[in-house]
Parts: sequence; C-alpha cells; structure tokens
Amino acid sequence: MEISVPRSLPDALVDLSSHPDSRLIAGGTDVMVDINFGRSRPERLVSLRRLGELRRIERGERIFIGSGCTFTDLAAGVDEPSLARAAATVGSVQIRNSGTVGGNLGTCSPAGDALPALLALDADVELGSSAGRRVITLGEFMIGPRRTALRPGELILGVSWRRAGSAQAFMKVGSRNAMVIAVASLALVLDRAQRRVRLALGSVAPTIVRCPQAEALAEAALADQDWAPRTLPDAVLEEFGHLAVRAAQPIDDVRGSASYRRHVVRVMAQRALEQTCASL
Repeated sequence: MEISVPRSLPDALVDLSSHPDSRLIAGGTDVMVDINFGRSRPERLVSLRRLGELRRIERGERIFIGSGCTFTDLAAGVDEPSLARAAATVGSVQIRNSGTVGGNLGTCSPAGDALPALLALDADVELGSSAGRRVITLGEFMIGPRRTALRPGELILGVSWRRAGSAQAFMKVGSRNAMVIAVASLALVLDRAQRRVRLALGSVAPTIVRCPQAEALAEAALADQDWAPRTLPDAVLEEFGHLAVRAAQPIDDVRGSASYRRHVVRVMAQRALEQTCASL
C-alpha cells in the first residue's frame, strides 16, 4: 500500500489529480477499521492529517467548519447546540480527538452522528480539486448509504451554514449510553429569524432524511403564536411525532427492529419539539 502525506492543500489537490482513485484518510476512525477487518484494501492512501488549512473555523453570519476539524473541535468550538451535542456523543474521547467532520461526510453512513445536525442546519458542502471549487447542498451530496457526490480527484474542504439561533436539539438512541452506533437519531432546528423548522433523522433510512410534513405542521403552529410559544398543544406535538415517522424508512438489523425505530422517532420528535419551543 502506497501512502502519500502532502504538507499543503495545493499539494494534496495536485496529488489527487494525478491519482484520482486514491483513498483519503484523516482521523482514520472509519478507514482503518475497514482495512483492519479486511473489508477494504486500497492500493493508495492520501493522508490529510497535516493539512492545517482544513482545520479552520470561521464565525460570522455564516459559519464554516473545515473538513479536518475533529469532533472535539466541534464540541468545544461550535455555537450551534445541535451540532455540538452530536459531536459530544461520538464514540470515546480518543475517537472524538481523531475523527473528523470530513470523515463523517465522506463515509456517508446513515448512522453518522454529525449528519442529522448538519442537514437540519441546511448546511452546504464545499468540495475542491485541482480544477477548482464547487458548493452543493448536503442533501445533494448524500446519494446513498456510503455513497456521495464526490468526483474523482475531489476532497471535502468543509461545510457552511447560516446561523440558526439557539432553539435546537439533538437526540440519539442506542443500546447503551456511550460508545454506540445510533439505532436512531434526530436533529431539530427552530430558526426563528427565517421562520423555518428543520427536522432531520438518522439511522432510519438509506441516508439522512428531512421531514417536510412535520416541518410544515410545526411552522404553522409556531406562526399562530408569532414564534414565541413556551409550549405547543399536546395534539400538535403528537401529530408532529407521527409525521416524523412517515419520513422514516427503517429496517430490521442487529441494532434494532424497524418497529422500534419508528417508536423511537415518534417519541424523540415530540420531546425535541417541546424542548426547543421552550428555548425560543
């Protein structure tokens, strides 16, 4: 196995243009597991660990997070409660210190912890190659389980989104309280400035999914109270949970049954809406 360790982003992009089939590695928390278990044997790796350009965080009207930022960076350095909470639930301290937001995006697992929060934040993904840069929405980037819109020779530069306020929630259910892959996860953002509700579900479909019917219901209920409720009627909370379940496409697997996942989504959606309304 050949390993390339570029020292700058331009060098990495030139390297990838010459070897577009190379496998990228940053923290290695997914790639090395696949290699160690014999599920993958790439002929060539390009390490992004030394690219400081990919670890920048910019805070303004829009927030930008470089793809090399670790989950520890996100948990400590991001103001968005949903993403900070999601990052804090990832694996162990060692995994949070190594795993990166770019790796979560590139692996594109439906159980990726950061992905529901990023989708609920309406994040865009910035991609780069020797030919230039392009920006696509996260929804466009995620094609399927472990399949992305990355082109040969491209790498993920980072993600960005417009500030969404503090009325946010992230919830995750697993077989235990730590070191667990989500049976189901959920991120909810009540964006008061834009008068929008964004709800995203993880581990219950081939990719992370939004819940447009549930979002529309909550937006209408919040508009009735001029986006200043402390609580919403129980009937609205219950219907919100049922509409969230409609967006899910869960399966039975070793971590949980489809019926259990539907139950979990309904309960989490109701609780998340109730909690975020209290923080508007």
